[in-house]
Amino acid sequence: MTKFISLKRNPLWVALSSALLVQACAIPTIDVREPQVNIPESYNVQSSTQLNGQSKAQANTAEKAVTSDAVNINWKDWFNDPQLAALVETAVNNNQEVAILLQRINMAANEVYAREGEYLPAVSAGVAVETEKVGEFTREGAVEEHLDIKEGKAFPDPLANLRLGLNASWELDVWHKLRDASKVASLEYMASIEGRKFFVTQLVSEVSRCYYELLALDNKLANLDSTIKVQQNVIKTINTLKQYGRSTSLPVARFTAEVKKNESERFLIQQDIVEKENTLNLLLGRAPQPIERNSDVLMTAEIIKPNVGVPSALLANRADIRQAELTLQAANLNIDVAKANFYPSFELKAGVGLSAFDSRYLFNVPESLAYSLSGDIFAPLINRRAIEAVYQNASAEQVQAAYEYELALLRAVAEVSNSLSKLNNLEKSVEAKGLQIASLEQSVDVANRLFASAHGEYLEVLLAQRETLEARSELIETRQQQLSALVDLYQALGGGWQS
Repeated sequence: MTKFISLKRNPLWVALSSALLVQACAIPTIDVREPQVNIPESYNVQSSTQLNGQSKAQANTAEKAVTSDAVNINWKDWFNDPQLAALVETAVNNNQEVAILLQRINMAANEVYAREGEYLPAVSAGVAVETEKVGEFTREGAVEEHLDIKEGKAFPDPLANLRLGLNASWELDVWHKLRDASKVASLEYMASIEGRKFFVTQLVSEVSRCYYELLALDNKLANLDSTIKVQQNVIKTINTLKQYGRSTSLPVARFTAEVKKNESERFLIQQDIVEKENTLNLLLGRAPQPIERNSDVLMTAEIIKPNVGVPSALLANRADIRQAELTLQAANLNIDVAKANFYPSFELKAGVGLSAFDSRYLFNVPESLAYSLSGDIFAPLINRRAIEAVYQNASAEQVQAAYEYELALLRAVAEVSNSLSKLNNLEKSVEAKGLQIASLEQSVDVANRLFASAHGEYLEVLLAQRETLEARSELIETRQQQLSALVDLYQALGGGWQS
């Protein structure tokens, strides 16, 4: 007669069901946040263009440029400078921080590899040797003494034990904790790749800004040299007029002081050039050395504003947004991993091999054959503070990741809007500054002719030259800011370097 066992009346099943019910009811509540960001349909740059007196047709053209559905970020289209391109490629290949990030990516890949193996069975092989001497008045000692009397043979003392075999263990991933942990590691690995891309974008932008700042210093130095040369010619003219009694020593002293002032400024600019070259070489990952460059590029380069796409395109273009999104996905999944710690864990263990107290009997099969099979079920019931803390931390990390994702989106849209507005305003500033310099150069020419014909004061010449020098320096700075704004726009749109 076959005997059936009722699961409903089985004490083990009742105990297990009760434990699961207790675990389900005892899991604490946590906070989970969904990102709440409304991305605008277009960048807010129309108001800035209209305030600067742009025509309606020009405003419509600008609006089309910034709302194009497609954005093609190509380095050569943005910065047409072969020397800058060579510097950027050197930086991407040699920069130590890029190499450090690559090693972090390798470590993240190794973590994925390790996590994938955790939910697979583990098998180990080995040899174990041990010896044991038990007390005579213990249970084991009494058994040995009883066998000695019954069999009439001395029991080995101490007793050795030799084992040779295989052991296997397998944690059953009933709650998908191990597989979810593997997915978390994979998402973190992909996030580390995006983090490296974002850093490379920042590196490209930083090299470009530093390069343009170096060109600006070169142009300032050339501007000072030309001004000093003009002032020295004025001093010669004054000395000639002085010989004919048409001038005094005062203009000579004032212009000489102005020349020395500019020469002093020249030494400071030379020091700035050395420091800027060293900074750029550090970004390139090499020792200090001269930077090959064409300083005329700063004032002659044509600035073409490419299509920047719509704000929603930033989700696919910007590596920091993709990194934040992957981090958020990993944080969401990590909550499930932490929650699974409250549930019972199931583990199967098995072993098979040979065992004997003497090596002479180790291979006497089947007498020396030994095997084992067991199953374990463990569930935390009391003092679960560590598990609860991990669960609460997973919740806090998820909320933090959601806020960071929102911040990355808002920051990206703001950066693009700022860069577009800055490019528009700096373009008009450069035009106005060029007209100012043209007027000042005309005033310098008039002042020089009036002074040479004794119809003007030397102070007018000095003041006109000083104002022209300052205006040219301001134009150089504005031009450098204009090119840097183009770099900022490139970075804000999520550009990178593709060799």
